[in-house]
Amino acid sequence: MKIIQTPTIISQYLSQFNIQEKITSPQNLSFQLRYYNPGETILKEGNELDGIYFQVTGRTKVTSSIETGKSLLLRFCHPHAIFGDIELLQKIEIQSQVEAVEETSLLFLDKLSVELYLMKDPLFLGELSKHLSYKLQTCTTASRVNLLATVEARFASYLLTTRDIHNHFGKEITTNQTEEIASLIGTTHRHLNRIILSFLKKKIIKKEKKILIVLDWGFLEELSNGVRYE
Repeated sequence: MKIIQTPTIISQYLSQFNIQEKITSPQNLSFQLRYYNPGETILKEGNELDGIYFQVTGRTKVTSSIETGKSLLLRFCHPHAIFGDIELLQKIEIQSQVEAVEETSLLFLDKLSVELYLMKDPLFLGELSKHLSYKLQTCTTASRVNLLATVEARFASYLLTTRDIHNHFGKEITTNQTEEIASLIGTTHRHLNRIILSFLKKKIIKKEKKILIVLDWGFLEELSNGVRYE
């Protein structure tokens, strides 16, 4: 993580985030800009929350651990997602792991400032309610997918979501990523490999050395029933 405290850069992102429409007196608050490289953890499940995060650039991945120690994918997030809202309202430890998928910047406001100012601000609380309702919707979708959808459908939804996130991410995946993907979509590495083999035989994907390339996005679209992890 890199912390940027240059006022002009922070002001630029505050303007981009339309912060004046979401907080009554943003000029009274001291924001930080936190920058993360791909793969860096932004929030770690089980830790104490240090403040609230407003995503202004990049993409993030939100996962939740299960009893086996593996993680289930909840959603991919983009600007202008908010992290830490549930924990602040409920006064609980961090509930989900948030990781940068690509280079990502977030505006950060410390916990004390949030409790003193934002939790008494009707404008901010109205904005927070929109984000909380969206999280409820995406978590409900993720739960339905993970519990009821076939593994084939989950894999299709995963590939389609990653394709939508970035032009090249999801079009090609390396075979050494399959174990992580299996964990994220709630299956075993062996079962996912069987599905990949089936997709290869049906020419939905092809394999070049250690890279899998999607050939038939239309089939995946139909298989996923329009469900995305976002």
